[in-house]
Amino acid sequence: MAEHRVRVTQDSASRWRRRAGEYDTLAEALAAAEPGDTVTVRPGTFRENVLLDKPVTIVPAQGPGTVRIDPPSGVALTVTADATVRDLVVEGGDSSTPAVLITGPQVAPALSGCRIETRSATGVEITDGARPTLRGCVVANPAGLGLRLRGQGTAAAFEDCEVAAAGQAGLAVLGGATAALERCRVHHAAGAGVLLSDPGSAAELTGCEIYEIRGSGVQAEAQAGGRLVDCEIHRVTGNGLTLDGAAELVLTGCRVHDLPENGADLRGRSRLSLANSTVRDFGRGALSVWDQGTEAVAESCRIHGSTGEYPALWVSDGARLTLTDCSLYDLPDALFVLDRDSAATAADCSFSRIRSSAVSVSGGAAVTLTGCRVQEAGTGLWFRDHGSSGLLTDCEISDVATGVIVTKGADPVLRDCTVRASTDAGVYVSAQGRGTFEDCRVSHGKGFGFHIIDGCRTQLTRCRAEQNERAGFEFSEPGPVAQGCISDDVGPPPGPLSGAAELPAPRAAHLASATTPSAVATATAPAAAPVISPIPDCRPADEALAELDALVGLATVKQEVRTLIDLISVGKRRRQAGLKAPSLRRHLVFTGAPGTGKTTVARLYGEILAALGVLQRGHLVEVARVDLVGEHIGSTAIRTAAAFDRARGGVLFIDEAYALAPEDGARDFGREAIDTLVKLMEDHRDEVVVIVAGYTLEMERFLSANPGVSSRFSRTITFPDYTAEELLEIARAQCAEHEYALAEATEGVLLDHFGRLERGPNFGNGRTARQVFETMVERHAMRVAHLADPSTEELQLLVPADLPSAPLP
Repeated sequence: MAEHRVRVTQDSASRWRRRAGEYDTLAEALAAAEPGDTVTVRPGTFRENVLLDKPVTIVPAQGPGTVRIDPPSGVALTVTADATVRDLVVEGGDSSTPAVLITGPQVAPALSGCRIETRSATGVEITDGARPTLRGCVVANPAGLGLRLRGQGTAAAFEDCEVAAAGQAGLAVLGGATAALERCRVHHAAGAGVLLSDPGSAAELTGCEIYEIRGSGVQAEAQAGGRLVDCEIHRVTGNGLTLDGAAELVLTGCRVHDLPENGADLRGRSRLSLANSTVRDFGRGALSVWDQGTEAVAESCRIHGSTGEYPALWVSDGARLTLTDCSLYDLPDALFVLDRDSAATAADCSFSRIRSSAVSVSGGAAVTLTGCRVQEAGTGLWFRDHGSSGLLTDCEISDVATGVIVTKGADPVLRDCTVRASTDAGVYVSAQGRGTFEDCRVSHGKGFGFHIIDGCRTQLTRCRAEQNERAGFEFSEPGPVAQGCISDDVGPPPGPLSGAAELPAPRAAHLASATTPSAVATATAPAAAPVISPIPDCRPADEALAELDALVGLATVKQEVRTLIDLISVGKRRRQAGLKAPSLRRHLVFTGAPGTGKTTVARLYGEILAALGVLQRGHLVEVARVDLVGEHIGSTAIRTAAAFDRARGGVLFIDEAYALAPEDGARDFGREAIDTLVKLMEDHRDEVVVIVAGYTLEMERFLSANPGVSSRFSRTITFPDYTAEELLEIARAQCAEHEYALAEATEGVLLDHFGRLERGPNFGNGRTARQVFETMVERHAMRVAHLADPSTEELQLLVPADLPSAPLP
């Protein structure tokens, strides 16, 4: 040849060889090279099988893509040593061998910037304990596997690599091998994007993307395992994830979407764990969990946007599912649990915009729901048949057709649950369904509150129904057992035979027996009819106002509240007289330091409005930033809406509300809470009174955080710091409440103590007075404990020595 094509440059440490040599073939150059040498290759195509069995470096002389290795058959590039290969193009087309083979115990070669463009059995094969690192490499092998790792001890690291085409799986990890991928892409594979199989096989993917796959995005089987962090799986023809044979996958911060099948399909005792991940736009289910011993766990995940008509979560054949702080929305059905031994547990989850059933339980399965919210669904919960059960605690169901359905022998237990604004029944039990309902409440429904037919033996304890259009409780036949239940459509017990005429028409036929002793005695049913009592009146407004007046100090606050109450009361009377009433904004801003009585006044304000009929219940729900702001996008709106919903009919008191609008919080989720709150206040203006509280200057910033905030809080009430005299009065009240007494000298010293306290931002006001009292009680105990036989007066009297500022005896 006229020109040599390969140059070998010696390692500077080798002093006994000629400094350089040039060769016609790669084989000649590599045979002459010694460990540490660099083989520089001029542009061209080398039709030879290259073996790297020495720790040398091979690079193209004129940059990436200029040197191609393309033998007529066999393995194009075999690496059996700690060699370095940069920027080569490896071709080859032998369907029975890999294009690149890396093999040998503990060998750790490094490949960077290489392209493997081949039609071989495998693009890159790593086996026999090799431990290579590939950086910035691209594999395109439309005839076979993209990457394959095999054998115990085999481990490879891939950084910024790409499998651009594969006729089978993009990456296969088999026989106990392990792989670590960072910022890699796998796409246009005809098998699974990533295939994990055999005990001990494992892969960890970070920041990777798997897409355009004709199969599953990740397939794990035969006890293999994998971990994915911040990865995206989308546009695959199969499942996003497929698990079988006791395989295990863990996903954190991942996105799985745009799938014609399932987000994840689990079988054969496999396990999937999802955290802070999203599954959306799936054709079948988000999670389909099958078989005894199979389990899926999801925490802080979002599941939404089904494109099919299947339940998003399917649990059957004895499988188990656990959800914590998850959001499910825009789905045909949310959670179906089927078959005996199948079980699902959900805590602090939300189900919204569900076209049919949010939760369905059948075939003897069971669910446990705690603190969950169902909103805008066809049916909230449906327990369908014999053996199907559940335990629901502190759950809220609103804006549904039917809140809870129990039929055909199902027997769930619901405690402290609420159903609101159902278009049909809030709770419907039929066809030998049972169910136990304790401290549950159904309100604002267009049908019956509790509708129980067919003589079902449902147990109702301390349940409440109010503002349901047809009736609170409807029992078509004897059977239900009710204890301590109340309804707003039941009047006080009337005289004999007179009650039926006074009850609303739908109830007159059957509840006369439930409200009159004489009727109960003459009932033809074998069991006594359940007794439903009227809702007790809340305490009169005068009592709450008297408690407000009895508070120490706060003269301007009391005047402001009385003015508001007067305006509301007169406005109500004007409406009753057919006159226009002024449009009042009942939402308030409370400003002032901690311990000035803001929470107490908010509670009394709610009670007074309830007594005037302005609010339904008048209860107080107190929250702070931590209760409203979530940790990921979307969760803040859900938490804020849940807090608002708990406050329906009462007062939502947001303490330190300014924390929702920090000065440097342009990207803070607190602003999402404010925006959500403003909309809810507008949509439900007559249902909740919102009071925001905090320091004066900080609250000014809060009011300017959203254009709609200041317009909805038209009145600010300032709570001044307590004076020394008022703090003394609070201490006196504490003494009276706990049966202590202040000596005359103690009052003077205590007044002086309060006068000398520093009134900085951490000053506790009334809280400080209570803390001083508690300290005096402790010091009194230490002093009196040394008396042999203290008198009653000595057991009660607090003296100057008991003050915190006094020296200990």
